[in-house]
Formats: sequence, C-alpha cells, structure tokens
Amino acid sequence: QDEEKWDFVLVSDIHEVGSEKEIKRKKFLDELSKKGFTIKKIEDKKLFYGVRAPKQIFWKYQWLLRNPDSRLQCSDVPHDVPVTTRIRIVSFILKNTTTPDLEKFHHLMKQKVFEAAFPLHEKEEVREFLKEKWARWRDIFCQQPIEKIRCYFGEKVALYFAWLGWYTCLLGIAAVAGLVVFVAGITVFSSSQVSKEICEATDTIMCPLCDQKCPFWRLSDTCTYAKAGTPLPRTASRRRVTHMIDNEGTVLFAMFMAIWATVFLELWKRQRATVVTNWDLFRWDEEEEELAMELINNLQHEPRQYQHSYFRSTIVLLLVLLMIAVLIGIAHALVIYRVVATALFTQCDFELLREQANTVAVMTGAVLHYITIVVMTKVRSEVPWALLPSLEKPRTFSQRESNFTMKIFTFQFFTNFSSLIYIAFFLGRINGHPGNYVRVAGKWRLEECHPSGCITDLFIQMAIIMLLKQTISNVMEYLIPWIAYKVRKKQQRPKKRRMMLGEEEEAEDPCKRQWLSNYQLNEVNVFSLFDEFLEMVIQYSFTTIFVAAFPLAPLLAFFNNLFEIRLDAIKMMRLHRRMVPRKANDIGIWLQVLEAIGILAVIGNGLVIAITSDFIPLQVYKYTYSPCATANSTGVDCSMGYINHSLSVFRIQDFESHTKPGLAPTGVCCRYRDYRNSDDYSYTAQFWHIFAARLAFLILFEHVALCVKLIAAWYVPDVPQSVKNQFLDRKHSDLRKELRWVMPRGCQG
Repeated sequence: QDEEKWDFVLVSDIHEVGSEKEIKRKKFLDELSKKGFTIKKIEDKKLFYGVRAPKQIFWKYQWLLRNPDSRLQCSDVPHDVPVTTRIRIVSFILKNTTTPDLEKFHHLMKQKVFEAAFPLHEKEEVREFLKEKWARWRDIFCQQPIEKIRCYFGEKVALYFAWLGWYTCLLGIAAVAGLVVFVAGITVFSSSQVSKEICEATDTIMCPLCDQKCPFWRLSDTCTYAKAGTPLPRTASRRRVTHMIDNEGTVLFAMFMAIWATVFLELWKRQRATVVTNWDLFRWDEEEEELAMELINNLQHEPRQYQHSYFRSTIVLLLVLLMIAVLIGIAHALVIYRVVATALFTQCDFELLREQANTVAVMTGAVLHYITIVVMTKVRSEVPWALLPSLEKPRTFSQRESNFTMKIFTFQFFTNFSSLIYIAFFLGRINGHPGNYVRVAGKWRLEECHPSGCITDLFIQMAIIMLLKQTISNVMEYLIPWIAYKVRKKQQRPKKRRMMLGEEEEAEDPCKRQWLSNYQLNEVNVFSLFDEFLEMVIQYSFTTIFVAAFPLAPLLAFFNNLFEIRLDAIKMMRLHRRMVPRKANDIGIWLQVLEAIGILAVIGNGLVIAITSDFIPLQVYKYTYSPCATANSTGVDCSMGYINHSLSVFRIQDFESHTKPGLAPTGVCCRYRDYRNSDDYSYTAQFWHIFAARLAFLILFEHVALCVKLIAAWYVPDVPQSVKNQFLDRKHSDLRKELRWVMPRGCQG
C-alpha cells in the first residue's frame, strides 16, 4: 500500500518526441531521479507523473531540526513524518531543483513544459472526517476541528480557521451591542424634540436642492409625507434613518468598538499562544527550517544574503503612490457621477424619480462603487506580481508574502474606502452655499448635505456595499469554482471512457482515477489563502472604521462569517486541489494590519462623530444657545429651537442668474443648512464655536480611546501564564537531565 502513496503529481501535455519541451521535461525528471525520487508515469489525455521522495530526505530534515514531527499524533503510518511535512518538503525540492540548463520548475511552467503540480487529496481517515463533519452547510453552528484541519492542511490553514472562528465568536458580542444601539435609536426617534420641530416647521421655507425645476419646499413636508404614507421626498425617509444612528448611543458604541477591537486582538494573541504551544511551535524559526530544506535539496547551497536598496524602495514607493492616486481618481469619478446623476434625475419627467433624485443618485453610486471594487479586485492581481520579484528581491518566502500583503491591502483599502472617506468628511462641506455654489466643469453644482445630515449618505453607502459583498460576492465565490469543476469533470469523462476501452490494462491502474479526479479540481497557488485573509480583513475594516455610521455592520459580518467558514471549507475539501501545507506559528503580518486598522478605527469613528454627525452641533446648542443655557428652564427640552438655529437665511434675489428654481413662495427668503450671516453670507460666531468644539471632541475622543486601548492591551497579557509555566517546567526538566549526565563524570574524575 505504501508503494501506491505519492507525494506530488506533475501534469504535462503530450509533446512530440524529440521536441524542445519533451527534452526539458526529461532533464527535469532525470534530476529528480538523481535525488532518489521514485517516478511513475500514467498517460491519458495528458501525461501524469507521480513523484515520491526517498525516506532519507525526511531523516535529514528531522536530524537537522531535531523536529518533533515524528512524535505527532497525526503522523500517517507507515511514514515517520506527517503527510503535511512530506508534501511541504517535496514541494520545496520540486521548486528548487535546477536542470543542466539552469532552469527551475517555475521556468518550465512558464514555457508550458509542465501544466500543473499538486499534492493529492487522498482517501484517508482525516479527509473523510473533515468532509463529513466540517465541510458541510449543516455544520454551520458546530465547533471547528482545528487539530484535524492542521493534520490535513498544515498549520497555516489551521491558524486561519482558528482566527476566523475566534473573530466570529467575539463578533457576536459586537453584533448584539450594535443591534441594541440601533433599536435604541429607533426608540429615541419616536420622542425626539428635533423631529417634533421638523413636523411643526410649517412656515420654514427651504431653498431648492438643485438648479433646475426643483421647487422651494417646506421643512414640515418631510413629516407630513411620512405620516400620510405617500411617496416620501428625499428628506423624509432619511430623517428617520438619521435619528436611528445619529444619537448619544452612537458615541458610546464607537468607544465600545475601539475597546472591542483591542480586546479581540489581545485575546487572539493568547489563544494563538496556547494553540501553537500545544503544537510545539511557539519558538519555531521559519528561517532555520528554510535553510535546512535548502541544504537537504543541495548540500553545496549558499544562503541568499539580505538585500536592501534605497533606489528600488523609492521606485516601489512611487509606484504605490501612483496606484493610490489612480484609486483616488476613481473615487472622484464616482463623485462626479453622483453630481451629474442628481442633476439629471431632478430634471426627469417621472415625478417619483425627480423627488427621490438625491437618494437614487446615492444608491446607484453605491452600486457603482461595488462594481468598481469587483473590477479593481481583478485588476490588482496583475500589478504586484511583476513588482515583487524584480524590484524588492525578498530573501525568504515570508518576506515576499509580507511585501505582497502590504501592497495588496493598501490597494484594496483605498478601493473600498476612498469613496466612503469623501462621503464621510467632504460631502456637503466643500459645496459652497446658495448664490455661490462650487460647480463641476462650471455647470453641475456639488452635492450638499440635507438638513437630515450627511451621516445618512454614509449609512446607505455602507449598507449597500456590505450587503452586496456578502451576498453576490459570496455566491459567486462558490458558484464560479463549482461550475468550473463541473465543466472540467464533464469534459474529462468521455475521453477517460475511450481510454478505458482502448487500453484496458492502463485503465485498471488504481492511481489513474485518483490523479484524474484531483486534476479536474480547481487550481490553487501559494497565495490562495491570502485571498481569504484579505477578504476577512477588509470586512474587519468595514466593521470597525465607520461603525459609528453603521451600527449594524458587526451583525451583518457575524452572519456572513458563519457561512464564510463553511464556504471556505467546502471549497478546500471538495472544489479545489489540495493546498501545499505550510508551517506557521502565527497569522504573519496580518496581525500588524489588524492592529493598524484598530488605530484607524479610533481616528475614523472620532472624525465621523465630530464632523459627519450632528452630535457636536446639537451639544453646542444645548449648552450655549438653548433656553437651558440662557435661563432657568427646568423641565424644558434643551434641544428646543435647534432646527431653526441650525438653518441660515438666504435672499431669493441673490440666486445666480442662470439657475431656474421653482415658483418662489410668499416672502423673499429661504433657509439652508449652514451657519452664515444673512447679509454677507460669512460664517457666524456659532460656526467657529462648533468648529472649536468638533476639534476639541476629536482630540479628547481619540486620546481617551487610545489610552483605553493601551490599558486593555496591558491588562490582557499576550501569553497566558499557563504557557509561560509550561516553558519554565520544560527548561527546568531539560537542565536537570543535563546535570544528571554531568554528575557521575565529575565523581569519576
């Protein structure tokens, strides 16, 4: 049975005898034979070569590293090292075997000498257990068998699923808190003094919201439409949403999420320390293992030295900045779309579309933003591959992976968040005012914040993007590999049957069916797991950075992750070829990325509350300008009069000559959202009071949140005491054994 176990399978087209590709293939296989590899050939539509490494290679590995693998329970009898270790070593040797022409395996792959190389999904006990107990939708609420995952896919994949499970578990706490804040916001709305004032503002005439055909409107219309059940103008539904998310509970929730992010990472560090200690990998040295495998492959190998070039680093930095500039340009294009779409919708003959012009522009802009994310995700995979090898020249695979991770995450972060950053911090603040609007190409005026607040636009944008990413993207993530697998399987079936009829002896080979079925699965590469990590880290960014504007983000992420775990499991076990297992004792540079996101979350939420939200203007009014501040008004709501105080006055005759607003109402003035004088439209003293309060709150919030994060990080140790004591006992035991060997010799002397 051992003779039929193969470490790797190489696949090649059937080349003409004596052709250049056939000669190169033979040279590479000859080099493997010189190293003691056993090679088996099976011919079908393609050529399949099964390779098995000699046991001496694994003995050298164990001897060099004094590796505990031989003691592991998941060792696959009769091998004395785990299957995952065998595959990893063989994969390394395959990639680093050099032909007499100084060509390695990746060169031969580029030249189409070989088409594929992969380890096999074998019918072993661990695999059958994972297929039945883990990679099924019905097990969505079951605990993951991390040890079994490790024994089949290696430590890196096991750590990914351990991290994802831990993240999802703690996300449940944040989801409950966000839901409570959201429900509390709905309750607050029903008794809001601000909403009451809007409903009673029958004499407040608002300025038109566009240049052409938009009418003057009464502020109270938003309440009247909502109560009548007729189609709402764009203010009505937004006013409801605004009070759900823009209230005092939002500030507390933003602070809670800053603490949650820190506690989550600190608890993960403890969990990771416990897990890798049980695996005997806490102090494992990746560089030492890589050097050992290089020597096993070639005893004359000289280690590649660390290199750094300021010139190459400068080029890489400039290219990254160029990439960011392109993404910011795309965000500007989305802004222009919203501006132009709003102008066109307001001139539409369809009444409902005209009334909801701004809301429709926001929602279609969000969908367009999602499409941009999907397109740029496809584009980004082509950029870093060319940059990393030629410019940075990393010494180890870990360095290469870290460099790749930072660039791709930066790319994806700006792709996902550049438009959100504009909506959160610039929308409605750079558009000017009636009579002096800032315009695109001198024609279309920039969007302005509605009296309900710009935080609603941010809420809509985040809700649409998260819902689309967690529905359409996940469905496509499963359907595309599933369809590809079914198509390849169907294409292979008839040809396999013809082979079986024509060559009966070869058809009876027990390996043939297994190799063909593995070949039909979808291809994986060394960065396949990277895409899964990236997807979750971007989701973590959505869950934390702008959570003050979208308290339901943790809830959506929680339900998504329940399915994501099983989706990834099904893909790995049933739809994809087996990944080359990689040893690891942490999640790598992703931990630093998550910590950076935690800092950005504090800054982002502080800015949302200080700048985007109405929280600060309302507090300034309560304590400086309201009846409570000017007189002894016990029993009076301190927000009384806020709406009237937050609206400036504009003289209708001062409209620009080329604008054509609707019929003017009785009177000569209209109101708009800003803090400006009615004579020269300069900023009022209240504007500067609010500006100072926003700045003070931002500084206070961020310092308090960062201090709480530091205290939480100090309070929760990275490594549990049980792990430290375990290492202490182990050191003590080893020293005692050494001393017992020394004592008898001393006595004899």
